[in-house]
Amino acid sequence: MPKLFTNIFLILLAYLISLSSTHANTCRSYCGNITIDYPFAIQYGCGHPGFRDLLFCINDVLMFHVSSGSYRVLDIDYAYNALTLHEPHMSTCDRLVLGARGNGFTVEPWRAPYMNPTTDNVFMLIGCSPRSPLFQGFPGKHLPCRNVSGMGCEEYYGCPAWDMMGHKRAESSFFGSGPPECCAVAYEAIRGINLTKLECEGYSSAYNVAPLRVDGPSEWTYGIRVRYSVQGSDEFCGACEATGGTCGYGSDGIRQVCICGNMNSTSNCDSAPISSGTRPMRMKMFAGLLTYILLLVWITTNLI
Repeated sequence: MPKLFTNIFLILLAYLISLSSTHANTCRSYCGNITIDYPFAIQYGCGHPGFRDLLFCINDVLMFHVSSGSYRVLDIDYAYNALTLHEPHMSTCDRLVLGARGNGFTVEPWRAPYMNPTTDNVFMLIGCSPRSPLFQGFPGKHLPCRNVSGMGCEEYYGCPAWDMMGHKRAESSFFGSGPPECCAVAYEAIRGINLTKLECEGYSSAYNVAPLRVDGPSEWTYGIRVRYSVQGSDEFCGACEATGGTCGYGSDGIRQVCICGNMNSTSNCDSAPISSGTRPMRMKMFAGLLTYILLLVWITTNLI
């Protein structure tokens, strides 16, 4: 009998804890092996409004969509506020993709305060026209071509992909009569990688997250590393989560809301109105469970 009453007590305790627990995070989700959490979301109304309509999960593949095109998300690093993106028409050390087929990288003006490629991300523009905006206004010089985080075109010319194109490294010149075959730039220097506007045939992108310089372009990490920020201290979301809520936004796509179970609040869950059906339903469930346990006690007692 003591063991029976101990079990009953544990069942009641677990149920009471579940009644008093915080609201479940209905916005956290997964796509493949990638966790999707604030400020991102794939459900409408979840996450920060600055990141709405950004991520889409298609056949367990997480896609990132901005004005320049769609990219596969390889990783979301919440500790360093960064995403790693892959684009199939981006050149690497093993192959050059020409014909202006690549997306490059450009975000909508309203998204720009929230995300941009990291400062250690180099974009190497390939086969740009002499009429390209890259070379206008700089007679005799090809600016803003330069190395970024120790990575640049002079090293990139050593990749096998250039040998396949018949490139001879000695022929390249950043100060010759024509434009260079490759021009390395930082994103912030031109605020957008648009191959059509820049009149370039292709591009490559690499980033460096290691404290030590990587030896040679064959060891570079190719892809686009994007830094994101929710701007400011994001006190609203902090207060929402502290009261057990989940951060989201309203139907206007701008106003932040705190999702508290099946109710939304404009501040936090402590101030959220309680649904008329929530508390009575819980009481009915508790009463039913208690009746069941008492009946079990009575049957067990009378059988002994």
